[in-house]
Amino acid sequence: MSASDLEAPWIAAQRGRLLAQRGHAWLLQGPSGLGQYALGLSLVRAWLCEQPSAQGACGHCASCHAIEVRAHADLCVLMPEVQMMELGWPLPEKAQADIDDKKRKPSKEIRVEAMRDAVEFCQRTSARGRGKAVLVYPAEQMNAITANALLKTLEEPPGDTRFVLASEAAHQLLPTIRSRCLTHTMTWPAAAEAAQWLQAQGLNEPDAAAALQAAGGRPGDALRMAADAGKAAAWAQLPRQLAKGDVAALAAFAPVDAVQALQKICHDLMALAGGGEPRYFSPADLPGKPLPMALLAEWSRELVQAARTADHPFNAGLMMEALASRARAVLISGKAARAAR
Repeated sequence: MSASDLEAPWIAAQRGRLLAQRGHAWLLQGPSGLGQYALGLSLVRAWLCEQPSAQGACGHCASCHAIEVRAHADLCVLMPEVQMMELGWPLPEKAQADIDDKKRKPSKEIRVEAMRDAVEFCQRTSARGRGKAVLVYPAEQMNAITANALLKTLEEPPGDTRFVLASEAAHQLLPTIRSRCLTHTMTWPAAAEAAQWLQAQGLNEPDAAAALQAAGGRPGDALRMAADAGKAAAWAQLPRQLAKGDVAALAAFAPVDAVQALQKICHDLMALAGGGEPRYFSPADLPGKPLPMALLAEWSRELVQAARTADHPFNAGLMMEALASRARAVLISGKAARAAR
């Protein structure tokens, strides 16, 4: 989520509650799109602010400005290098030089070297006298070696050092990491509140409603989807197009996103088969009658397996064709069964 998410009302409300509590390490957990990064950054802003209030940082002191320009001496940000670059955080000189010289690609994990630098950072004296803060996002991108390098410092931080670990898959964290943190589960905003916020970001009312539907009510994901006009325009038609065997229906999606989109279709079909309501599509976008639950469960397992290799498919084109073909077989099965009757 972007810097503007700091002003989202559900982020501000949660920040106020967390600042009123004591603790040196918070784990912010919940699915994507709820603002873990925004809340985590707003917490460290408040901790390091020179004139903080009960609601958070002042926004205009030297400390707040230093964070804004990504140059605060008492803040350490740990992220995969790809996300640090996306969010404007500077990389260590050696890492930046290696990437610039094409010796390696930016990492998609939080590297153990970065964690060791963070542990050393925690040992230093605070530059501004208000303690130090470490922000880790997304925390599930620490592998076991990186996470183990953090354990002792997380349990007994030197001086006045505080941690925020923000995660969109907290179940993937080591139990020893989770046990050393106070856990906060992210609040889901009300639909009207999320829609109003999306409209404040520049979406019109119908587009905001459609994006929220596609994102399952998660405003951050809705905003990202709305920014991709191809995905947003194709979303409602996706089940129908796949039922026709149209591989081009997935053309707007990268392999990872395509698998996730199919998982959302499968989720909604399973909800209908169980007598519930769809979450990501309107009922009119889906087959008219429930499909066999056993078939949907089998498809769901196949999609989980496909998700494991979607980042590095052997052949992206063939993968997309296979995904579309399997989706068509599932989606038309109900029609075939009804015709047989």
